[in-house]
Amino acid sequence: MKVGLFTALFAKLSLDEVISKIKPLGIRTVELGTGNYPGDPHVKLDWLHAPPKIKEFKQKLDDQGITISALSCHGNPLHPNKQFAEKSSETSRKTILLAAKLGVKNVIDFSGCPGDSDHAKYPSWSPTPWPPDYLDLWKWQWEKKVIPYWKKRAKFAEDHGVRIAIEMHPGFSVYNPETMLRLRAEAGKAIGCNFDPSHMFWQGIDPTAAVRTLGQAVFHCHAKDTRMYDINFKVNGVLDVKPYSDEQHRSFLFRTVGYGHGRDFWADLVSTLEMVGYNDVLSIEHEDSLMSIDEGLTKAAAFLNNIVIKEKLKEMWWA
Repeated sequence: MKVGLFTALFAKLSLDEVISKIKPLGIRTVELGTGNYPGDPHVKLDWLHAPPKIKEFKQKLDDQGITISALSCHGNPLHPNKQFAEKSSETSRKTILLAAKLGVKNVIDFSGCPGDSDHAKYPSWSPTPWPPDYLDLWKWQWEKKVIPYWKKRAKFAEDHGVRIAIEMHPGFSVYNPETMLRLRAEAGKAIGCNFDPSHMFWQGIDPTAAVRTLGQAVFHCHAKDTRMYDINFKVNGVLDVKPYSDEQHRSFLFRTVGYGHGRDFWADLVSTLEMVGYNDVLSIEHEDSLMSIDEGLTKAAAFLNNIVIKEKLKEMWWA
């Protein structure tokens, strides 16, 4: 297993500048945004029409000893706003094509979330089965929107030798292991997950139990922590819509790894990932509002480099 970086945090820097920052930290693999929510600061989908540019880009990374763990295009291809949905979907489609040309096996996305009808203005997501309107809504969304879209997109990815790693996130149709595995069962094994433990914590999900359940469906993994604040969530629960900038009053905040949960948790998560056959990348995602980008990245890299398992046992000599 190795430590990587989702480079969206360095959107204002060139890729050369990013590489010069991460190599001294022992990071040799990057996750690159191609558009939608992450933006596209370091790789452009227009390169699909410029093969020499793709060749030059690949050579630059090879010369620096840098690999790409994933291309990320988190969006909402099911948004009831047709223009928004089409832009998200087209970015996803082009990202799959670019991944194939770059030899990148993972494309990361959100599942998206439809509205409550074909005439809706905004996505509609409800965490409750009552009143029964919400059950009818979930049924309609999954049967008419989620499953048909992702069946086609999974086939497209599979035809190009690429896997789609859906990040489970509340607010979207796939937000926990159960909904993740439902989508995989319906759309096929080209669909798996980008496992981000930070979004498990605040839902009350044990990330290690989730990994055991997901098993081979884990395609990629983010390294981001969450700190739960008892003084707030024990009063108001975890469905917190206050802005992330309202740090003192929120039920939870995203934190640098080690600042929400300690070494024991992260060592167990790494070990559990190894158990289910995932020994690829832990991609650092910095969304810690209490710590600068440089400090957060430096601390996260040092923390994880001492925890990831780098050498697989060749023989169980004692058994």
